Amino acid sequence: MSLLNRRGLLAAAAMVPALALGTSAFAQSEVTITHYFTGELGLKALNEQIARFEADTGHTIKNSPIGHEDFKTDILVRAAGDSLPDVFSYWAGARTQFVVDSGSLHPIDDMWNREGLDDVVAKSVADSATMYNGQRFLVPFNYHYAGMFYNKKVLADAGVAELPSSWDEFLAVCETLKNHGVAPIALGSMHRWPAQFWFDYLLLRTAGPDYRAGLMDGSARYDDAEVHAAMAMWKELVDKGYFAPNSNADTWTDASDKVARGDAAMTLMGTWITGYWNGIGLTPGEDYDFFPFPAIAEGVPGAVVGPVDGFVISNDGGNPEGAEAFLSYMVSSTDVQASWTDQFGALSANVNVDPANYNDVMQRAFATVAAAEVFAFNYDLATPPPVAEVGLSMFSRFMDDPSMVDEILAQVADDAAQAFQE
Repeated sequence: MSLLNRRGLLAAAAMVPALALGTSAFAQSEVTITHYFTGELGLKALNEQIARFEADTGHTIKNSPIGHEDFKTDILVRAAGDSLPDVFSYWAGARTQFVVDSGSLHPIDDMWNREGLDDVVAKSVADSATMYNGQRFLVPFNYHYAGMFYNKKVLADAGVAELPSSWDEFLAVCETLKNHGVAPIALGSMHRWPAQFWFDYLLLRTAGPDYRAGLMDGSARYDDAEVHAAMAMWKELVDKGYFAPNSNADTWTDASDKVARGDAAMTLMGTWITGYWNGIGLTPGEDYDFFPFPAIAEGVPGAVVGPVDGFVISNDGGNPEGAEAFLSYMVSSTDVQASWTDQFGALSANVNVDPANYNDVMQRAFATVAAAEVFAFNYDLATPPPVAEVGLSMFSRFMDDPSMVDEILAQVADDAAQAFQE
């Protein structure tokens, strides 16, 4: 582990008390796993797939779920204490890169080749999500797409007959909805991350993927004109009253509920919202639907945004063989993948899963991703975790007081530059 990354992990460890840092000897057939699929984020569905793995392989799983927000810090605490489980879920991209650079993960190249996963995982997903420093470390479990999910009845009642494909059309729809007495947009940014999709798309649709990649790796700055321009467009939406009030007081499910009830018309969210809405009785294609984030500047490559959820194997666990069996099974079994993606509201990384397993809305989300020129990891997975913390706080501060956007960006430019050195 490099000194820089050791410092980063230890700094994270100092933030909260260590949880479950002790280790013990496990039976060779037992695989310990920690993950963030809890509550509305798929715990019941994952437990069903784990039960399939146990029944089909003879391995047993010691399952330790941790809440989504707590997980982000807890896993770094455990890495700093050399007490990671055999397997843990993680987000592909900069977060996995950060833990790979700490020396905490077990490479899976041999398993990948032995199990023939080149014929299982979509090449585009494998190329972007599994390789770090020239080796494979992560097996994708699913991926998501962030789009504008909306209440069909609310738009119809407001007289919106055509879904917007350009920015001017989007602004016109927002004005129509506002005049009809409905909040056009719900955002639940209590935990900060839901706001990132607005920043992602506004920057990608204006400055483009290459500039955005430079901002993510530190070669561009947050006080650049490109960032100011994207934030000015976001500020215009807030200033015109298009967002439901008090975004930072709501979670993503609160915002989703506002749209489901008809208190707001739409929300920019990942496809996991479909699993949540289906679970509370909404019907895809009848009660809700989605449209892609509108185009803004001509000549900018069309990009889609989303996360790839995966599983990795730690160097601390006592059962690497069982861990490899778990990773291979969870992505290779088409039954597991079809059931999981249906319940969780995700898209499968397994090319052998029949798209007919998806509902109508998810089939069109799948087609939207397939047609995109660029698949970009969402903000907090595209930039190193210390920088992501700076940016996520920026979004929260902005939603609290958009009038401070220039001062916020000036401060964030310096804070991000410093964070890139951590």
